[in-house]
Parts: sequence; C-alpha cells; structure tokens
Amino acid sequence: MLNYKFIKNIFFIFLISTSTYSQNIYNATNENLNARKWFEEARFGLFIHWGVYSVLGDGEWVMNQQKLSIQEYEKLPSFFNPIDFSPKKWVQMAKDAGVKYITITSRHHDGFSMFKTKQNNYNIVDATPYKKDVLKLLADECHKQGIKIFFYYSTLDWHHDDYFPRGRTGNEIDGRKEGDWKNYISFMKAQLTELLTQYGPVGGIWFDGHWDQKEFNSKTKKWGKDMVDWNYSEIYDLIHKLQPSCLIGNNHHLAPIPGEDFQMFERDLPGNNTTGWGSSSEDIGELPKEICETINGSWGFNLRDRNHKSSKELIQYLIKSAGYGSNLLLNVGPMPNGQIQPKHKESLKDIGNWLSKYGETIYKTKQGPIQPREGVVSTQLENKIFLHFINSDKNIFRFESFYEKVKSLKYFDSDANVKYSNKNNLLIVELEDKKRDSIDTIVTLVLK
Repeated sequence: MLNYKFIKNIFFIFLISTSTYSQNIYNATNENLNARKWFEEARFGLFIHWGVYSVLGDGEWVMNQQKLSIQEYEKLPSFFNPIDFSPKKWVQMAKDAGVKYITITSRHHDGFSMFKTKQNNYNIVDATPYKKDVLKLLADECHKQGIKIFFYYSTLDWHHDDYFPRGRTGNEIDGRKEGDWKNYISFMKAQLTELLTQYGPVGGIWFDGHWDQKEFNSKTKKWGKDMVDWNYSEIYDLIHKLQPSCLIGNNHHLAPIPGEDFQMFERDLPGNNTTGWGSSSEDIGELPKEICETINGSWGFNLRDRNHKSSKELIQYLIKSAGYGSNLLLNVGPMPNGQIQPKHKESLKDIGNWLSKYGETIYKTKQGPIQPREGVVSTQLENKIFLHFINSDKNIFRFESFYEKVKSLKYFDSDANVKYSNKNNLLIVELEDKKRDSIDTIVTLVLK
C-alpha cells in the first residue's frame, strides 16, 4: 500500500490515444463482464497484509521506514514460521463476517513472495522454516468454502536488482544493485503466470506500487509523468488470456487504464481525496468500485498500533461505501505466528452480526438516487430504496430533486410507517426519536 505519511469518458479516450498506456481498446469478454457484476454485488471483501515484515511488528513498510539493508532484511525469512496458520479458520472467520472475497498479499514491496515461485528462492517455501505455500492452502480452502480469492501483487520491489531505474521510495536501503527493467517485466509476467495457473480460479489481481515510478508534485498534490514503461498492455492481456474472468485493479490513484476491470480507492470514499494523493473526482470511471481501509491504522501487523476503529465506525464505513456504489475491502494484518489479531476478529464478528440482520440493504445493491451527504446515504435494490441515517441528531430531512414516486416508507426492522411528504420533486422524511438506531436507522422506500 501507499504509505500515507509519505476523465470521465473524454479523458478516458484521451488517455487511450496519447498516454504511455496506449493499447487497443479493451473489449471485455462475457466471462469478465459477469465477474464484474458479481464483484459489484459482493460489497464486502477481506484484505490480508501478511509477510516476513510481520516478524518485526512494525507494519509492511518497515524495510523502508527503518532503512534496513538487503542483507539485514534477508534474515527475516528464517524467523518466519507461522505454525498457527489455519486457512480453514481464516476462511470461516471471513464467512461469518459476511465477506464474499479475500484479497491477500502474494508479494509486497519488500519483494518476498508468499507463494512457491520458480523465479527465485526468495519465497516462503524455499526461504522459511515453514516450507509451505500459504497462498495455495488458503486458495484451496476458499474454493472449498465458496469464497473468491484475489491476489495482491506489488509492482514495486525494494529487493529485486532488475527493479531499475529506482523509484521514489527505498532509496536509503543499502545493498540495492542496478539491473535491467525489461528483465523485471519478464519476472513479473512469469510470477503472474504461476499465480494464474497453479491456484485454481482467481477472482482478481490487485496491483500496487505504480505510484513509486510516477512524479508527484507535493505542493499541487498532482501526479506527473511516468518514469518507466510498465508494459500494462502485455501484462493485462496475459492475465485476461490465462483467466478471462479474472478481474484487474490497480492502486495507481488515476483514472482507469484500459484493461482494468474495477477501480480502487485507498483510505477514501470515491472522489473525496482527503489524503491528497488519492483519485480525484474527475478521475472516477464507470467501472465497479472498491474502497480499502484498515481496522486499525496499519496494513501489516504493528505491535504499537492502538488506533483500532470501533465496530460502529467500521459498520458505518461499510454502509457509506455501499452508499457510494462501492465495495469495502477491510484489512487485517495477521501476526507472524499465523493468527489474526483478537481485536480484528471481534470487529469482524460484530460486522457479520450486523450484516446478518441488515445485509439486504448492502449486498447486491447499487448506489441509490439520493446522493451521499453528511449523515445520509442511500442504496437501491430493484424498486426498494434504503435510506441510511448515520450519526445525525436531526429528525427532519429534505431531499430535493427527488423525481421518483413513493408507494410506501417504513422502518426497515418493523412494519411501522415513516412520516413523509412527496410533492413537487421534494421528499421530506421525519424520523421518530424512539425509532432511531445508534449505528444506522434504515428506512425502506418502495417506489410505485
């Protein structure tokens, strides 16, 4: 992930014709379109950041943050032995939380592969005492329990010599050598081929690291030109050829690039860009959307991270994500022994309990006709619009430019009617204090 310390259609056409990503217009297959539809209806995924960095308990960027040399960092795999890892428990935990897919780090910026690869020995099978392919074990369990598996794959690599020229990060890591960028592209294609031919059906590939090789103006908060050619046309074509239904997303914080199947937003609701380096509102495309966020403040396991969000905050973020027409990919950072942090499990259980009651207002919905505003979002399923009232002391809400005709308006968890007025394209809703819910007051609006 990008360390947070550290256009529409016309822009899209312009991008195809003039940018470094030039390629033939991508025509998605029916298999791919069906996968996109499934993805857009899933609404909730589990993100897992796990690697040898977990041993140090200082997040997934520890190699860069602590300026560890190649020689120093290469000692970590010998300490990584997750004997308590249980793919069955992980997947069951995800199912109980209401999760529909899991995205796990196959390789992060440190260059260490969490799967058996023939491209080097710097992987969990060849370099750790554990000697097992955790991605294979997890993928098999996901297939068994009906959860789709996605693989996060870092295009940035602080360890590989052929990741050269260097990018904007990792430049204080001693021991990095010069290499050949073409060889690095070949290396990535070879690893992606392994992931897409040896692990059964893969729901998607989640790329990250593009921003390392892109100029960024810290004053204007604008991305500049690319410093390398990522050869995305070749890479994306390879993925779609090997598995046509495999979805491609890239955490580049830009407008979608041809060949991508969903657009992601890191730590932000689409178009808000509160981070300063995220996707701007004009860069939002028409692809399915996904927001990724942490349960605490870190992606990878961090012993000192006490910034755990409450279950209420997390549930409300899931609701807001759906209200923006987006999935939520919620992250856990497992400990080096293979166990999920207890507080993370508690949070996921609470979300699952909420979804067991109110999942109808989230799953398979699209963004409702009432645009998100402070304290209110809407989701829609066929002729039902679900109004979600969150953290607002107001009882009366006015929705202008509401052109639909209301058949009924009721509280979701009862048959009680909600007071409303629907005249002259204005909808006025009045809530009762005794019907308010501390997390989310849901009102079901049925259209005529």
